[in-house]
This record gives sequence, structure tokens and C-alpha cells, in this order.
Amino acid sequence: MATNLTAGLVGFAGAGKTTVFNLLTGQAVQIAERAKTNVGMARVPDQRVDFLSALFKPKRTVYAQIQFSDVPGLVPDNRAAAAQFLSGVRDVDLLIYVLNSFGDDDCGDPLRDLIALSVELLLVDMEVVERRLERIRSGKKPTPQIEEERDILQRCLEALEQEKRLDSLDLDPAERVLLRNFGFLTDKPVMAVVNLDEGQMPGRSYRNKRELTAFAGREGIPVVELCGRLEMEIGQLPPEDRAAFLADMEIDESGIDRVAREAYRRLGLISFFTVGEDEVKAWTITAGTPAVRAAGRIHSDIERGFIRAEVYHYNDLTELGTVAALRDKGRFRLEGKEYLVQDGDIINFRFNVGKK
Repeated sequence: MATNLTAGLVGFAGAGKTTVFNLLTGQAVQIAERAKTNVGMARVPDQRVDFLSALFKPKRTVYAQIQFSDVPGLVPDNRAAAAQFLSGVRDVDLLIYVLNSFGDDDCGDPLRDLIALSVELLLVDMEVVERRLERIRSGKKPTPQIEEERDILQRCLEALEQEKRLDSLDLDPAERVLLRNFGFLTDKPVMAVVNLDEGQMPGRSYRNKRELTAFAGREGIPVVELCGRLEMEIGQLPPEDRAAFLADMEIDESGIDRVAREAYRRLGLISFFTVGEDEVKAWTITAGTPAVRAAGRIHSDIERGFIRAEVYHYNDLTELGTVAALRDKGRFRLEGKEYLVQDGDIINFRFNVGKK
């Protein structure tokens, strides 16, 4: 897994992707700058990190981060431009569809846009598969490896022609690795952001909401509702004025809070923490990661020389207040390599790397 989670914002022109990108990353990219892919980092708010930082008073506090890539808005029926723009998100972990809900009946239809984006990505992947198959057919006598690739790609083509996403194919791990090398868009997890206007925020009411929720549920697509422009403007207010505006719009947490939570859930990610006088830091891993692999997220030497993990949980610390109290209550544990790290674990890794 990369150091930071990466997500790509995709959507049709006019959906408000640039505004959502600016909201999430704190940047100020202008629409006129949208001839290229913009990349920005977003700090993942985490009250647990806030608490740990206040308790341990480290020299440095490091939150988890998400790297967002924002590609130019797609134009329906412009396949060449779509393929070019979407190349900017082929390496991300997660795709986020930005759907426009504002405007009149001809403009704001997030259900229509969700279905159309799904089809657009199918067609772009189909083009990639067809080009590769044509190169194989026109090339020299294929090796056994190329023949295997051709067979897998033929299965991919048949699925795409039936409007099936590539992540729905029944493939073994080696075949999955081959697909990942292509960066197919329909092989990536997806979530959606519905970009509302200010008048839709109270009550979160917009066109085809019920149908959108049903369709997204069937497809396994989490949906987050936000108002990019309004939330960005509120974020620029003095802290003492924000609460009243947020309450008026029935917003109880920030856009990045909601997007990050659903992104982590969609990808099966969790956070563990390291603490001390020098640093409090959140680390992102996949649920089910053993302790020795989690140690490798910090440094390969810690994984290689792993001895044990000293583990206690954030919830226990907030209940009892100190590490000493945790020890007294038997909630401070020593775990081995195969211990599966839990969300909210606070870990100190003991390791020894001898001389080479």
C-alpha cells in the first residue's frame, strides 16, 4: 500500500469538481486552470489524534492524509478526451464520482450522471482492451505469457460488452495482478459525492434522490452529500462564526470528514497510532494486517527485526487516562507477529536489526 490513500475525482463538466477539490484540499484552483490534472493533499481529521496530541504533547503531530487527483471535466460523447483526462487517475486507489444535483431539471440529475459516468468508464476500458488485443493479434508468434494475457483480456472484453465492471470478474490473484498493471478504471473501487446547492442542504432534498440511493446501493457505491461552494465559504470564516452557519445548514461535520470516513470504509482501511514525546502519528493500513506488516509501514527495518508489539487501545486510554493505569488494569499487552492490528490500536514496536 502506498504511504497515503489516493483518490481521483471524476465527473462531467459543470458538476463542481474543482470546488469539491478545493474544499477537500484547501487549495484555490480556478476553473481556468482545468486543462490539466491537479493534485492536492488533504489532512484526514481525527479526534483520536487530537486527543493523543493533547495528552503526549509531542514536538510533531502527523495526521493521515489523502491525495486527491482532479481531472478535467468529461464531455459526453467525446471519447478521445475522456481517455486522455482519465489517464490522470489510472493509478489511484479509489475513484470518486462528483455528481451535480443543482440547476434546473435539465442540469441537476445525479442519477443520470452516475449511470452515464459508469458507462463512460466501461467504454474507456473497452478501448484499452481492444487496442491491446489488436497489438497481440498483429504481433509475432505469442509467447505462453502473451497467450495467457490475451485470454484474460478476451474475458474482460466480453464482460465490458455486457456492461459489467471488471472488478466483478471471477479471477485468481495472478490474473488480478495482471489487470492492475493496466490500471483499468472499472477495476477500481468507487464512491460518489452529490454536490448540492445551498437551497438543497437543509433536508438534503434533490432530484431522483430515492432512485439514486437504490441504484448506488445495488452497485455497492457509498454516497456522500455536500455543498462544495457553501462548505468552502464557511471554512474561510473565523472559527467563532462557523458553528452558527454549520448549524443553519444542518452540517455536523466537515466534507473531508464525511468523504474520508466513506473512503476508508469502502477500501477496508483502519488507523493505528504511534505516540511519544517526539511524535504522535496516525498510520493507515488495511483491516486484517498482522503486526509485523504494520511495523513495515513505519520502516522496513522494524518489520525485518520485529520482536514484539506493545499494544493498548485508544478507547481504554480515554477511559483510564494514563498508560500506567492501563498496565495496572491489564490492558497493556504484548503481541507477536501474527496479531491482527485493530482500528484505534496504539502500538510501540520492539525490534532488533543486527549487523549485516
